[in-house]
Amino acid sequence: AVSSLDVQIDHLALLKQFEHLDPQNQHTFEARDLELLIQSATKDLENYDAARHEEFKRYEMMKEHERREYLKSLDEDKRRMEEAHYEEMKKKHKEHPKINVPGSKDQLKEVWEETDGLDPSDFNPKTFFKLHDTNGDGVLDEQELEALFTKELEKVYDPKNEEDDMMEMEEERLRMREHVMNNVDTNHDRLVTLEEFLKSTERKEYNEAGGWETVDETQIYTEEELRRFEQELAAQEAALNQRAEELRKEHEVLQQRQIELDAQKKEYQQAVIQMEQKKSQQLDVPAAGPGGELKFQAQVPDGAHELVKQAESHQGSDVHPGPPGEAHPAPPGEAAHEEKKDSAPSQEHQVQQV
Repeated sequence: AVSSLDVQIDHLALLKQFEHLDPQNQHTFEARDLELLIQSATKDLENYDAARHEEFKRYEMMKEHERREYLKSLDEDKRRMEEAHYEEMKKKHKEHPKINVPGSKDQLKEVWEETDGLDPSDFNPKTFFKLHDTNGDGVLDEQELEALFTKELEKVYDPKNEEDDMMEMEEERLRMREHVMNNVDTNHDRLVTLEEFLKSTERKEYNEAGGWETVDETQIYTEEELRRFEQELAAQEAALNQRAEELRKEHEVLQQRQIELDAQKKEYQQAVIQMEQKKSQQLDVPAAGPGGELKFQAQVPDGAHELVKQAESHQGSDVHPGPPGEAHPAPPGEAAHEEKKDSAPSQEHQVQQV
């Protein structure tokens, strides 16, 4: 039954869902399967981080593109004023305290003192790890690590300030977490164990006293990348304009078609009304004969023909003398008059019966 259906299966995508499983062991989930599963999940997360970086780069290029386009729309004086304001905001954004390198001793001690409220002279890496393993699973995951950078980020970014971009703050957080993972997560499982954390405190980078370069101090894109991005935007805009024009023409055609349909509908309605009027007139007017006379015959009630015959019979009969001793019949005029008087009630009675 399945073969009769037109079913398309993406076999590569299907196999990818199970690429973390050990093909040599098809019956049980072993340590090797777990290892492959972690590797697969780690790869997916790395791809996700790369996509976030690319999205941020496009965001920054779009912001610069819009700024330049806006400057083109201004006259010379307003353009100089806008450029001066832009430089002022950049300068103001850079006016912040020193940013410690994420994962360094200075950065961790600052969290210990200002976030945890502990004496900096009592700083202990092992105790620090236990304090910030908030779910107690024995490792620091990405969320627990990123929470350690909040204090550093607050030095640079304030949502109330015009010069501070919160999208840049999230990119900063991602870069800080990647920096710590690259230096501390030796097995690259995106989790920091206590052992890995303690070993990181023995490296020279841990005691690094230099500052951290923020997003605005690094080159996110080149002028060539911006140029290609603007070309891509122009091509997309042209395609959208072409599609908009096609839709406008289609709309005009549909409007014209609707007008034609409305006109046809009106014609049909008028034709129906005329047909109904003609039909009504034909029912009201009697039919005419060949000579124009009306084909109408009065309907005579049943029994009326018989009464007419009887009346004609009495009027046309001969008068004969009766036997001796009987009275002579009245003169013809009087007899007719009497018979008419006698027959009238009878006729009326018969008509009523009819």
